[in-house]
Amino acid sequence: MKKRFVLSIALVLALTVAGCGSNKNNTGGNAETGSGEASKSVTKIVVGTGTQFPKVCFIDENGKLTGFDVELVREIDKRLPDYEFDIQTLEFTNLLLSLETKKIDMIAHEMEQNPERVQKYLFNKEPYAHWRNKIIVDKDNNSVQTLADLKGKKVLTTATSAAATILENYNKENGNALELVYQNGGANDNVSQVTSGRVDAFLAADFTLSLVDPKKVLKAVGPALSEADILFMFRKDDPEQQKLSDAVDVVIKELKADGTLAKLSSEWLGDDFTSQEK
Repeated sequence: MKKRFVLSIALVLALTVAGCGSNKNNTGGNAETGSGEASKSVTKIVVGTGTQFPKVCFIDENGKLTGFDVELVREIDKRLPDYEFDIQTLEFTNLLLSLETKKIDMIAHEMEQNPERVQKYLFNKEPYAHWRNKIIVDKDNNSVQTLADLKGKKVLTTATSAAATILENYNKENGNALELVYQNGGANDNVSQVTSGRVDAFLAADFTLSLVDPKKVLKAVGPALSEADILFMFRKDDPEQQKLSDAVDVVIKELKADGTLAKLSSEWLGDDFTSQEK
């Protein structure tokens, strides 16, 4: 009887120890506190960007993807432990479709908020930059100040870009006065297109010209055709996307408050282009 009692006690102890071990392994509990609290799951977010926008999203001499938008996304990633950002590169013209078809979850490519895009996509609310679009021509061209001065001339643009929207809307209202020349890529080839005479002009944000034209062979002319906040883009009418957008807004406010955003802008864009006051 005594031997059977001892075996029973041993069996109970063994099952108890085994139960404790199972609890730690399966729930992710803290080994020191024994709390058994499940670890939070991390949501993976695929961020789409490009490689042909100098100082914004490009491949550097070491083969690394970097630039203002890229490094900003990495900083946001550090401050959102519930999310893991996976930055992937695509052709600019494929970004919107990739967002719609859920191949990516967020666009980081200096995306300007305009009425056409607001109808189809979700933008976060806190801008991380602000820009003004102007006409860019050869430095020796003194005949152009407005779009009307470009009647019958070739204007370079990129399909689905904010600049393309401005030009296409102008053409709709003015009998296709401009000859639009579309390209697939970023701003790298714009300078040679103008200086060679293949096109007469293109539109660009105020900070862009110094990035793509360090030799100053081009110039910006006339008043701003538009100005807009620059934001990240997400899918519309999607609760999880709205949650992500709201989380990004919180971080951008932090980055503005502690000076990190202005520092990134100055480092990559040559000045602080993060507010309307600039």
